[in-house]
Amino acid sequence: MKWKLIDNRFTHYSFASFRKDITSGIIVGIIAIPLGMAFAIASGVKPEFGIYTTIIAGIIISLLGGSKFQIGGPTGAFIPIVLGIVLGYGFENLLIAGFLAGVILILFGLFKLGSLIKYIPRSVTIGFTSGIAVIIFTGQIPNFLGLRNIEKHEAFLANMREIIQHFDTVSLYSIFTAVICLVIILLSPKWFPKLPGPLMGLIISTIIATFFYPSEIATIDSMYGGIPNKLPSFHLPPITWDRITLLIQPAFVIAILGAIESLLSAVVADGMTNSKHNSNKELIGQGIANMIAPLFGGIPATGAIARTATNIKSGAVSPLSGIIHGIVVLVVLMVLAPFAGKIPLASMAPLLMVVAWNMSEQKSFRTILKTKTGDSLVLSVTFLLTVFFDLTTAVEIGLFLAIIIFTKRMSDIMKTSQVLPSNLNKLEKLDQKLSHGCPQISIFDVEGPLFFGAAQAFEQTLLRSIHRQPEILILRMGKVPFMDLTGEAYFANIVESFSKHGKVLICGINPQPEGILRKTGLFEKIGPNHFFIHTGEAIDYSLLLVNKHQCQGCKYFAFQECETLANQQDQRVNESASIAIK
Repeated sequence: MKWKLIDNRFTHYSFASFRKDITSGIIVGIIAIPLGMAFAIASGVKPEFGIYTTIIAGIIISLLGGSKFQIGGPTGAFIPIVLGIVLGYGFENLLIAGFLAGVILILFGLFKLGSLIKYIPRSVTIGFTSGIAVIIFTGQIPNFLGLRNIEKHEAFLANMREIIQHFDTVSLYSIFTAVICLVIILLSPKWFPKLPGPLMGLIISTIIATFFYPSEIATIDSMYGGIPNKLPSFHLPPITWDRITLLIQPAFVIAILGAIESLLSAVVADGMTNSKHNSNKELIGQGIANMIAPLFGGIPATGAIARTATNIKSGAVSPLSGIIHGIVVLVVLMVLAPFAGKIPLASMAPLLMVVAWNMSEQKSFRTILKTKTGDSLVLSVTFLLTVFFDLTTAVEIGLFLAIIIFTKRMSDIMKTSQVLPSNLNKLEKLDQKLSHGCPQISIFDVEGPLFFGAAQAFEQTLLRSIHRQPEILILRMGKVPFMDLTGEAYFANIVESFSKHGKVLICGINPQPEGILRKTGLFEKIGPNHFFIHTGEAIDYSLLLVNKHQCQGCKYFAFQECETLANQQDQRVNESASIAIK
């Protein structure tokens, strides 16, 4: 029997669908447990806070989000941001920053900004994602090698210096444990494709370390005092105006990155299932989750691409699988938390290294670099700034650089060239090879967007191309798709300049540029009767306005009518001369 809920994501839901959601929810929940702990540890907070985030944010995102298959929780993308906030502001301020990020995400959704995320260039997203991957990977080297007395820093070079200075504390036990876990993670998809490799790697390497050398390796118990098997307590952090002003910038970074990651994950899910998510609803769901999770010690959360893909591959049918995934993590926390404390940090390191490798998008990174274009520059700058400075600087400068390059490309598209009508068909074909034209009529093709980046070049090219001021200027604008106010201002300068001694005629103008001209009043100033659909109509109108006396003796014959006009004028001259003689 099928039943239908108010939420259209549950349309045509059935008991068979419920069984599939249970299966996928359990699988993703098992995978999410070690990832939640690993992300929390890498972010500089206790592992249980990662689990709390997985439970609370995971359930809320699935329940209130805009995607049927989205799995939310802590992700690797947030590691450098969260770690930087913890080191720079403290854990309680991290909770406030996460709460503020939730408010910002809700505002993004309410103001329907979800669709704007797609305008962020791929070179920027791959640049900072790859940079984050490098930070995550290198950040796990101390745990992989078992280095002692390592102090975490926000700066990449400072962390590398720590590794070099403490390299003499390498532990062979840690390396052995990490290698076992890494090999199992890498080979389990081939050997045991139906079992979660990360969980198997953690369990097996933990069992080996616990039985053979328990005192020789750092564990969650020894570093963090174990994981409590109880629900998190509610705590409202003191949110004051001073703290809001202090934390609004990192909160905005969390919100932007959370929006990008969640919507990218939703797009991936759409591609895998031929479905369509509601981007603004997704942002609101993400925002609510990030407002509530900090009240229980949760860290920032967003859509997790890998877990969402696993959810789909496991047979998920509806958001219920994501809710079940959160419940599974809760049950495991209540029952098995004491055993999780035995997990060596060396076992967590390869797990995060694999996550970093998978999120680095090496293939796309190499492809963009090989193009040796402006995108390659944007990618490189964003990547290097993410690694050596911070994500905020990287995204800001990367976007600014991308805008500059885009503006340059668009301005290069703008072309203004003088043309002449062909003798074959003046309505359709224009011959640009002719070296001369009508002294009284100039025709110009304008191609490309007329905006702030190209407007000045358009004006200069047009004025430079006209050696003699014509009586009539015809502008063919059928290939101008867009005009902004800067373009309109330069366009107005040209109209004003030529209107002093002649006429300006416009052909084939598109709706958007025409709308701009109407709003600024330039349309009326040019004159509605000076706008034409076809060039031929403008030429016919122009020939009625030309000075017929100047046609006498003209040998250019730019138009088919020119010879007739010249002959008529010669005939009038001859007739006048005959009358004078008589």
